[in-house]
Formats: sequence, structure tokens, C-alpha cells
Amino acid sequence: MMPMSDRADHVGPAGGHRSTGPRHHGADPASVRAFFAPKAATWDTKFPDDTPAYEAAVAELRLRPGDRVLDAGCGTGRALAACRAAVGADGVVIGADLTPQMLAEAARAGRDRIALLAEADASRLPLRDGVLDAVLAAGLVHHLGDPAQGLREFARVCRPGARLALFHPIGRAALAARRGHTLTPDDVRAEPNLRPLLARTGWTLAAYDDSDERYLALAVRDPG
Repeated sequence: MMPMSDRADHVGPAGGHRSTGPRHHGADPASVRAFFAPKAATWDTKFPDDTPAYEAAVAELRLRPGDRVLDAGCGTGRALAACRAAVGADGVVIGADLTPQMLAEAARAGRDRIALLAEADASRLPLRDGVLDAVLAAGLVHHLGDPAQGLREFARVCRPGARLALFHPIGRAALAARRGHTLTPDDVRAEPNLRPLLARTGWTLAAYDDSDERYLALAVRDPG
């Protein structure tokens, strides 16, 4: 197998090795890291049964051998093995996250051997234009300070026809109940809000599932 650094030379970076700056509910990058860093060491053990849901979400991307896929906001990298299995040895798998402790846990689990791990801002990716075939963003879009900018950035780094999966292993209502929250009409993940937002940022919503079992919005990169 070719070393990851060699396989990804044609993908990026563009204008630097790493970038920073997504926001958790409008927070600055330091606050994002402060929120997630102490959770990193127990993240996988806290949610031990989510792997099949991640594998199913990756399957929805319809990856092919040789494809290039980004797991944006990858955390500890629970989807990376499924991505690697789908694209094979000739494909490129990138896991990007803002919190270095999350990436350290991914590496500790050996996931740096199957994917490039990058400390990077999902809204300012260190990748060239049009290089990806797919993006998985699990539990990410509603944490971005500017979801439109994040979706626009995903469109920038994807080729026309590429697929985007916005995913969470449980649906919005179930997640809100778990956290003691109430869903609000302005939730960016709600279909009436998400569909036009995707249309404005270079995507067409192709499928939408917000059941108790999962949240999955699939979109296709528009031509041009």
C-alpha cells in the first residue's frame, strides 16, 4: 500500500498544511477545543454501539475503489475504517477535525494507518478545488457558526456529482430528548431549512431521513 502522504499529494493542501476556526454554536476555536478535548479519551467507549450506523451512512455515499473521501469533523474517526474498506488501497481517506485530542485518540486506535488525519477547520479546508468524490459530516453542520460557509466549502472541494452525507446515529427528536432540549423551527437540519440552504451552496438534496434511528441527509454536488 502506498504511504498516505504519497497517495494524497494530488489532493492538497492548498495554501498551507492546516487551517483553523469552526465554531460550536458560535464559539471561537479555543472554546470548541475546550469543549471536546476532555471528552476525547472516553468518546468511543461512551458510544460503543454506533459503528453499524456509521457503516450504513458510509454505504449511502456509494463509494467506489479509488475514490477520495473526507470525513469532516471526524472526531475519533469511527467512520474511517468503513471509508477505507469502500475506496480500497488506491483511494484516499481524510479525517479532519479541529480538536487535536480527538485526532490523538483516532491515532491511538490505529486509524492513522488507514487515513490521513488533519487538524483542520471544516469551513476552511486545506484542500484543492474539486478533488473529492464524497464528504461525510457526522454531527457537524449544526455546530458550525456559519453552516452556509461550511456547505459552500464542501462544494468547493468536491467534483460535480460528488455526494455529501450529513449524518447522526440518531434522529433530531431522539437526540433532543436525550439532551433535554426542544427542537426549534430554525434548526438548520430540518428539511424545510436544509433543502434551500443546500441549493444556495452548490448542492441538491437527494434524500432525507430523520427517524428515531438516524438522521441522514444526502445531497449531490451541482454541476459547475
